Amino acid sequence: MSHTSFGIITAPMQVDYQDILRVWREADAIPEIEHAWLFDHLMPIGGDPDGPIFEGWTLLSALAAQTERLRIGLLVTSNRFRPPALLAKIATTVDIVSGGRLDFGIGAGSRPSHPLARREYDAHGLPYHDAKHAVESLAEACTVIRRLWTETEPFDVDGAHIHLTGAFGNPKPVQRPHPPIVIGGRSTAVLRVVAEHADVWNIPGGDIDDVIERSALLDRYCTEIGRDPASITRSIHLPVSYDEPGTTRAAIATAIDAGFRHIVLGLSTPYPAEVARWVADELITPSI
Repeated sequence: MSHTSFGIITAPMQVDYQDILRVWREADAIPEIEHAWLFDHLMPIGGDPDGPIFEGWTLLSALAAQTERLRIGLLVTSNRFRPPALLAKIATTVDIVSGGRLDFGIGAGSRPSHPLARREYDAHGLPYHDAKHAVESLAEACTVIRRLWTETEPFDVDGAHIHLTGAFGNPKPVQRPHPPIVIGGRSTAVLRVVAEHADVWNIPGGDIDDVIERSALLDRYCTEIGRDPASITRSIHLPVSYDEPGTTRAAIATAIDAGFRHIVLGLSTPYPAEVARWVADELITPSI
């Protein structure tokens, strides 16, 4: 059986910077925890809607500089927030700051059915296009970002949604040919983008039957374009229960049985003292 890796995600909302930094530094010293993640929202999607929240990429760069071992990333970047060529530059910077530890997470952006996620666009003057536009833009962005990371000469892009003149990325990321691309989502349209562009596919846990069905659909889309479905690592985000760790352990076991080899454990705030050690001892070690 292939290796199962475990990581944590600390949503940077309703929390202080020092609290997140404490958890990441602690996790960085615990080998059982292999990766750590933030999410990408500009306003809270849980708790006090006017509570504190940090911008994901600048926070990730700060945490990259204060950790040494963990793979790091955003689960996942909203492709709606930053133009793709700018995003490629930001991600390259974080890969270099981290010494080549970035996993590049990206997705189509918030679904319109989430009212708390929708308001952040109006509040920041960002356009909110329909789902078709978002998915088409995601596919174009993945292509452009990969080109900026790898191509050695400037190039132009005249796509349906992306228009660049003299685009060029220098420096390149530390990782060759480029950082792993992690795409999050469950819609059929996004899964087609995953099949074409992703090294890792992430989906929120919860309804495991739906998750298994989506994974089978991804297999089919890969086969249709001549790609080995096994070349895409399956990743799942599972919420952690501090009070009932047995519930979380059961969810981990079910996910592993379903072929998910990249487990991201969601830590809710406030973080208990030595929470990373607790995660390793109570959740990861019993699941290996």
